Amino acid sequence: MRWQKRIYIIYIGIGLSLLSACKPGVPSNYIQPGDMEDILYDYYVSQGMASVSEQKIGTEDYRRDLFFNAVLKKHRVTRAEFDSSLVYYYTRADKFVDICHNVQDRLSEEALDLGTSEGEVERYTTQSLTGDTANVWEGNRSLMLIPYAPYNRIQFTQKADTSYHKGDSYMLSFMSDFLYQGGIKEALVYLALKYENDSIVSKVTHFSASGDTKLRIDACDLKVKELMGYFYLGEGNEKNTDLKLLFLTDIQLIRFHKQKSDKSVSSASETQKVDSMKIIPDSVRRLQRHQFGVKPGL
Repeated sequence: MRWQKRIYIIYIGIGLSLLSACKPGVPSNYIQPGDMEDILYDYYVSQGMASVSEQKIGTEDYRRDLFFNAVLKKHRVTRAEFDSSLVYYYTRADKFVDICHNVQDRLSEEALDLGTSEGEVERYTTQSLTGDTANVWEGNRSLMLIPYAPYNRIQFTQKADTSYHKGDSYMLSFMSDFLYQGGIKEALVYLALKYENDSIVSKVTHFSASGDTKLRIDACDLKVKELMGYFYLGEGNEKNTDLKLLFLTDIQLIRFHKQKSDKSVSSASETQKVDSMKIIPDSVRRLQRHQFGVKPGL
Protein backbone atom coordinates (compact mmCIF):
# COMPACT_ATOMS: atom_id res chain seq x y z
CA MET A 1 0.00 0.00 0.00
CA ARG A 2 2.85 2.31 0.81
CA TRP A 3 4.44 1.93 -2.64
CA GLN A 4 1.06 2.52 -4.29
CA LYS A 5 0.71 5.78 -2.40
CA ARG A 6 4.16 6.89 -3.58
CA ILE A 7 3.28 6.13 -7.20
CA TYR A 8 0.06 8.10 -6.80
CA ILE A 9 2.00 11.12 -5.53
CA ILE A 10 4.47 10.82 -8.42
CA TYR A 11 1.61 10.81 -10.93
CA ILE A 12 0.16 13.95 -9.35
CA GLY A 13 3.54 15.68 -9.57
CA ILE A 14 3.94 14.73 -13.22
CA GLY A 15 0.42 15.95 -14.00
CA LEU A 16 1.04 19.35 -12.37
CA SER A 17 4.32 19.70 -14.27
CA LEU A 18 2.59 18.98 -17.57
CA LEU A 19 -0.14 21.51 -16.80
CA SER A 20 2.40 24.24 -16.03
CA ALA A 21 4.37 23.33 -19.15
CA CYS A 22 1.23 23.61 -21.28
CA LYS A 23 0.43 27.06 -19.88
CA PRO A 24 0.99 29.50 -22.75
CA GLY A 25 3.88 31.90 -22.21
CA VAL A 26 5.65 34.59 -24.18
CA PRO A 27 8.20 33.16 -26.65
CA SER A 28 11.79 33.88 -25.69
CA ASN A 29 12.44 35.92 -28.85
CA TYR A 30 10.05 38.61 -27.55
CA ILE A 31 10.41 40.95 -24.59
CA GLN A 32 9.00 39.22 -21.51
CA PRO A 33 6.03 40.80 -19.65
CA GLY A 34 8.05 42.00 -16.64
CA ASP A 35 10.68 43.61 -18.85
CA MET A 36 8.04 45.17 -21.11
CA GLU A 37 6.35 46.64 -18.03
CA ASP A 38 9.63 48.25 -16.91
CA ILE A 39 10.29 49.63 -20.40
CA LEU A 40 6.80 51.13 -20.70
CA TYR A 41 7.06 52.62 -17.22
CA ASP A 42 10.39 54.30 -18.01
CA TYR A 43 9.07 55.36 -21.41
CA TYR A 44 6.07 57.08 -19.81
CA VAL A 45 8.31 58.94 -17.35
CA SER A 46 10.79 59.89 -20.08
CA GLN A 47 8.08 61.37 -22.30
CA GLY A 48 6.97 63.61 -19.46
CA MET A 49 10.55 64.75 -19.04
CA ALA A 50 10.87 65.41 -22.76
CA SER A 51 7.77 67.60 -22.82
CA VAL A 52 9.06 69.88 -20.03
CA SER A 53 12.75 69.67 -20.83
CA GLU A 54 14.54 73.01 -20.60
CA GLN A 55 17.11 71.84 -23.14
CA LYS A 56 16.07 73.44 -26.42
CA ILE A 57 17.31 70.53 -28.53
CA GLY A 58 15.23 70.38 -31.68
CA THR A 59 11.46 69.98 -31.54
CA GLU A 60 9.48 68.26 -28.80
CA ASP A 61 8.95 65.24 -31.08
CA TYR A 62 12.70 65.00 -31.57
CA ARG A 63 13.29 65.14 -27.80
CA ARG A 64 10.65 62.49 -27.17
CA ASP A 65 12.34 60.14 -29.65
CA LEU A 66 15.73 60.92 -28.10
CA PHE A 67 14.47 60.03 -24.61
CA PHE A 68 12.83 56.85 -25.90
CA ASN A 69 16.11 55.68 -27.42
CA ALA A 70 17.75 56.31 -24.06
CA VAL A 71 15.16 54.07 -22.38
CA LEU A 72 15.80 51.28 -24.89
CA LYS A 73 19.54 51.61 -24.33
CA LYS A 74 19.05 51.39 -20.56
CA HIS A 75 17.17 48.11 -20.92
CA ARG A 76 19.54 46.81 -23.66
CA VAL A 77 16.76 46.44 -26.19
CA THR A 78 16.93 47.45 -29.84
CA ARG A 79 14.19 49.36 -31.63
CA ALA A 80 13.55 46.32 -33.84
CA GLU A 81 13.14 44.05 -30.80
CA PHE A 82 10.73 46.48 -29.19
CA ASP A 83 8.65 46.89 -32.35
CA SER A 84 8.39 43.14 -32.99
CA SER A 85 7.43 42.54 -29.35
CA LEU A 86 4.82 45.25 -29.61
CA VAL A 87 3.28 43.53 -32.65
CA TYR A 88 3.18 40.29 -30.65
CA TYR A 89 1.42 41.90 -27.68
CA TYR A 90 -1.04 43.77 -29.89
CA THR A 91 -2.19 40.41 -31.30
CA ARG A 92 -2.65 39.22 -27.71
CA ALA A 93 -4.28 42.29 -26.24
CA ASP A 94 -5.26 40.54 -23.00
CA LYS A 95 -1.59 40.13 -22.06
CA PHE A 96 -0.80 43.69 -23.08
CA VAL A 97 -3.69 45.10 -21.02
CA ASP A 98 -2.37 43.33 -17.90
CA ILE A 99 1.06 44.86 -18.46
CA CYS A 100 -0.36 48.34 -18.96
CA HIS A 101 -2.52 48.09 -15.86
CA ASN A 102 0.59 47.27 -13.83
CA VAL A 103 2.31 50.33 -15.29
CA GLN A 104 -0.72 52.43 -14.43
CA ASP A 105 -0.74 51.19 -10.83
CA ARG A 106 2.96 51.99 -10.44
CA LEU A 107 2.46 55.50 -11.76
CA SER A 108 -0.46 56.11 -9.38
CA GLU A 109 1.54 54.87 -6.39
CA GLU A 110 4.51 57.01 -7.36
CA ALA A 111 2.32 60.13 -7.53
CA LEU A 112 1.32 59.60 -3.90
CA ASP A 113 4.84 58.65 -2.77
CA LEU A 114 6.22 61.86 -4.25
CA GLY A 115 3.99 63.85 -1.93
CA THR A 116 1.01 64.67 -4.10
CA SER A 117 -1.50 66.10 -1.65
CA GLU A 118 -5.00 64.74 -1.30
CA GLY A 119 -6.32 68.06 -2.48
CA GLU A 120 -4.41 67.70 -5.75
CA VAL A 121 -5.18 64.03 -6.30
CA GLU A 122 -8.86 64.28 -5.43
CA ARG A 123 -10.05 67.84 -5.07
CA TYR A 124 -13.63 67.19 -3.96
CA THR A 125 -13.63 63.77 -2.31
CA THR A 126 -13.09 65.06 1.21
CA GLN A 127 -16.28 67.12 1.07
CA SER A 128 -19.54 65.63 2.32
CA LEU A 129 -21.87 64.08 -0.24
CA THR A 130 -24.62 66.22 1.25
CA GLY A 131 -22.63 69.41 0.74
CA ASP A 132 -22.96 71.93 -2.06
CA THR A 133 -20.10 70.36 -4.04
CA ALA A 134 -18.97 66.72 -3.98
CA ASN A 135 -17.19 64.11 -6.07
CA VAL A 136 -19.75 61.35 -6.69
CA TRP A 137 -17.62 59.25 -9.06
CA GLU A 138 -17.93 55.54 -8.16
CA GLY A 139 -15.56 53.99 -10.70
CA ASN A 140 -11.79 53.65 -10.83
CA ARG A 141 -9.98 56.97 -10.67
CA SER A 142 -7.48 55.78 -13.29
CA LEU A 143 -8.19 53.99 -16.58
CA MET A 144 -6.17 52.84 -19.57
CA LEU A 145 -7.24 52.37 -23.21
CA ILE A 146 -5.54 50.99 -26.32
CA PRO A 147 -6.92 51.59 -29.84
CA TYR A 148 -8.11 48.01 -30.34
CA ALA A 149 -11.59 46.69 -29.53
CA PRO A 150 -12.81 45.87 -26.96
CA TYR A 151 -10.09 47.68 -25.00
CA ASN A 152 -10.68 51.05 -26.67
CA ARG A 153 -14.00 51.73 -24.92
CA ILE A 154 -14.84 51.88 -21.21
CA GLN A 155 -18.44 52.43 -20.13
CA PHE A 156 -19.77 53.53 -16.76
CA THR A 157 -23.21 53.67 -15.14
CA GLN A 158 -24.20 54.69 -11.63
CA LYS A 159 -27.50 55.24 -9.85
CA ALA A 160 -28.40 58.45 -8.04
CA ASP A 161 -29.21 58.38 -4.33
CA THR A 162 -30.90 60.71 -1.85
CA SER A 163 -27.98 63.16 -1.94
CA TYR A 164 -28.97 64.14 -5.50
CA HIS A 165 -31.37 67.08 -5.69
CA LYS A 166 -33.41 68.91 -8.27
CA GLY A 167 -31.42 71.67 -9.90
CA ASP A 168 -28.05 69.92 -9.56
CA SER A 169 -25.43 70.38 -12.27
CA TYR A 170 -22.63 67.94 -13.06
CA MET A 171 -19.06 68.07 -14.37
CA LEU A 172 -16.89 65.14 -15.44
CA SER A 173 -13.19 65.98 -15.27
CA PHE A 174 -9.99 63.98 -15.77
CA MET A 175 -6.36 64.19 -16.83
CA SER A 176 -5.39 62.50 -20.11
CA ASP A 177 -1.94 61.30 -21.13
CA PHE A 178 -1.41 60.06 -24.68
CA LEU A 179 1.54 57.69 -24.88
CA TYR A 180 1.95 57.68 -28.67
CA GLN A 181 4.99 57.05 -30.81
CA GLY A 182 3.07 58.12 -33.88
CA GLY A 183 -0.31 58.22 -35.53
CA ILE A 184 -3.44 60.32 -35.10
CA LYS A 185 -4.72 60.84 -31.57
CA GLU A 186 -8.49 60.90 -31.38
CA ALA A 187 -10.51 60.25 -28.24
CA LEU A 188 -13.86 61.31 -26.83
CA VAL A 189 -15.82 61.26 -23.61
CA TYR A 190 -19.61 60.98 -23.45
CA LEU A 191 -21.76 61.86 -20.42
CA ALA A 192 -25.54 61.42 -20.14
CA LEU A 193 -28.02 62.10 -17.34
CA LYS A 194 -31.36 60.30 -17.10
CA TYR A 195 -33.94 62.27 -15.15
CA GLU A 196 -36.95 61.15 -13.10
CA ASN A 197 -39.27 61.45 -16.12
CA ASP A 198 -36.87 59.26 -18.20
CA SER A 199 -35.74 62.20 -20.34
CA ILE A 200 -32.01 62.19 -21.17
CA VAL A 201 -29.57 65.06 -21.56
CA SER A 202 -26.11 64.27 -22.91
CA LYS A 203 -22.89 65.90 -24.02
CA VAL A 204 -19.77 64.68 -25.81
CA THR A 205 -16.29 66.19 -25.97
CA HIS A 206 -13.44 65.23 -28.29
CA PHE A 207 -9.84 65.55 -27.12
CA SER A 208 -6.53 64.78 -28.82
CA ALA A 209 -3.87 66.20 -26.51
CA SER A 210 -2.61 65.39 -23.05
CA GLY A 211 -3.96 67.60 -20.31
CA ASP A 212 -7.08 68.46 -18.32
CA THR A 213 -10.50 67.79 -19.87
CA LYS A 214 -13.88 68.88 -18.47
CA LEU A 215 -17.40 68.09 -19.60
CA ARG A 216 -20.31 69.86 -17.89
CA ILE A 217 -24.10 69.46 -18.00
CA ASP A 218 -26.02 72.43 -16.61
CA ALA A 219 -28.75 72.32 -13.98
CA CYS A 220 -32.28 71.09 -14.65
CA ASP A 221 -35.39 71.40 -12.49
CA LEU A 222 -35.78 67.60 -12.55
CA LYS A 223 -33.95 65.16 -10.32
CA VAL A 224 -31.35 62.83 -11.84
CA LYS A 225 -31.92 59.10 -11.30
CA GLU A 226 -29.02 57.67 -13.34
CA LEU A 227 -25.69 58.82 -14.78
CA MET A 228 -23.97 57.02 -17.64
CA GLY A 229 -21.32 57.48 -20.29
CA TYR A 230 -18.11 56.13 -21.77
CA PHE A 231 -14.53 56.93 -22.74
CA TYR A 232 -13.48 55.99 -26.28
CA LEU A 233 -10.12 55.89 -28.08
CA GLY A 234 -10.27 55.87 -31.88
CA GLU A 235 -8.27 53.38 -33.90
CA GLY A 236 -7.23 55.91 -36.53
CA ASN A 237 -6.85 55.24 -40.22
CA GLU A 238 -3.23 54.15 -40.16
CA LYS A 239 -2.16 50.61 -39.24
CA ASN A 240 1.38 50.48 -37.88
CA THR A 241 3.43 49.12 -35.01
CA ASP A 242 3.75 52.40 -33.11
CA LEU A 243 3.02 52.34 -29.40
CA LYS A 244 -0.41 53.84 -28.68
CA LEU A 245 -1.78 54.14 -25.14
CA LEU A 246 -4.16 56.52 -23.42
CA PHE A 247 -3.99 56.92 -19.65
CA LEU A 248 -6.87 58.66 -17.86
CA THR A 249 -6.16 59.75 -14.30
CA ASP A 250 -7.79 61.81 -11.53
CA ILE A 251 -11.27 61.01 -12.87
CA GLN A 252 -13.95 62.92 -10.98
CA LEU A 253 -17.68 63.44 -11.41
CA ILE A 254 -18.52 66.62 -9.55
CA ARG A 255 -22.07 67.32 -8.44
CA PHE A 256 -22.99 70.94 -7.74
CA HIS A 257 -26.08 71.68 -5.67
CA LYS A 258 -28.20 74.63 -6.79
CA GLN A 259 -27.26 77.78 -4.92
CA LYS A 260 -29.80 79.95 -3.08
CA SER A 261 -31.45 82.55 -5.28
CA ASP A 262 -30.42 86.20 -5.11
CA LYS A 263 -33.94 87.05 -3.89
CA SER A 264 -33.54 84.81 -0.84
CA VAL A 265 -30.16 86.29 -0.10
CA SER A 266 -31.52 89.82 -0.51
CA SER A 267 -34.48 89.04 1.75
CA ALA A 268 -32.19 87.64 4.41
CA SER A 269 -30.01 90.72 4.15
CA GLU A 270 -33.01 93.04 4.59
CA THR A 271 -34.18 91.08 7.63
CA GLN A 272 -30.74 91.35 9.16
CA LYS A 273 -30.74 95.09 8.48
CA VAL A 274 -34.13 95.59 10.17
CA ASP A 275 -33.09 93.45 13.15
CA SER A 276 -29.92 95.46 13.58
CA MET A 277 -31.90 98.74 13.55
CA LYS A 278 -34.05 97.48 16.40
CA ILE A 279 -31.11 97.42 18.79
CA ILE A 280 -29.93 100.96 18.06
CA PRO A 281 -30.02 102.99 21.30
CA ASP A 282 -32.46 105.93 21.55
CA SER A 283 -29.57 108.39 21.86
CA VAL A 284 -28.21 107.29 18.50
CA ARG A 285 -31.67 107.53 16.90
CA ARG A 286 -32.05 111.10 18.08
CA LEU A 287 -28.63 111.95 16.62
CA GLN A 288 -29.65 110.38 13.30
CA ARG A 289 -32.86 112.43 13.18
CA HIS A 290 -30.95 115.60 13.96
CA GLN A 291 -28.05 115.19 11.51
CA PHE A 292 -29.55 113.11 8.67
CA GLY A 293 -33.25 113.85 8.84
CA VAL A 294 -34.23 110.28 9.68
CA LYS A 295 -37.97 110.16 10.39
CA PRO A 296 -39.16 109.20 13.88
CA GLY A 297 -40.07 105.55 14.38
CA LEU A 298 -37.00 104.13 12.54
